[in-house]
Parts: sequence; structure tokens; C-alpha cells
Amino acid sequence: MTQPAESYRSAPPAGRSVIAQDVRIKGDLGADGTVEVMGEVEGKINARTLVVGAEGRVKGSVTADTVDLRGSVEGKITCISLTLRSAAQVKADIVYTTVAIESGATIEGRFIRTKG
Repeated sequence: MTQPAESYRSAPPAGRSVIAQDVRIKGDLGADGTVEVMGEVEGKINARTLVVGAEGRVKGSVTADTVDLRGSVEGKITCISLTLRSAAQVKADIVYTTVAIESGATIEGRFIRTKG
């Protein structure tokens, strides 16, 4: 069976970039795929998906389709889907379409819901 010619021209699947626990970055990050922060980032993050691990810390602005937080974020979050896990610590203004918050998450800031 032959595949349509369009499938050959599609972009390669986006990867996963991991910022390990012992890494500290001061600057802006951009990725077409997933960024997983286990260390510290100070600056802007723009990705399709952002995962902040339990020990991860982000200070700055985040723009992503999907954000999954277990660690801490201070700044601003703009996303479509936001999940705040029980260990999440957030001090941010959040622009979102859908949100899920587990019991135990700590939040300080404003939530602004967009239509989508």
C-alpha cells in the first residue's frame, strides 16, 4: 500500500529537551517539541509542551500549548491546557483555556480564561 505524497513532506516529529537537575540557564529557550525542566531556568520559555519536574524552577514567562507543573514557576504562563500537580508552587498570572488543579498545589496570582 502506498502512502500519499503529503506524508513524506510533513515535518519530522519534534523532540524532547531535558534541563537536568544540575543545570541552571539564564536566557530564553525555544523548542518545537517538549521542554522538561528539572533544574532552573530564568528567562522566557516557548515550547509546544512544558513539563516542570518536582525540583524544577522557572522564573520568567512561559508560552506553551500544554503546561504540566510539579515544581515552581514565578512570572507569567500563557497556555491552552494547564495542569498543576499537588507539589506545584506557582506565583504567576496565568492565561489559559483549560485547567486542572490537584489538591495541595500552591497558587498566587490571577487566572484569565480564554475562549478556545
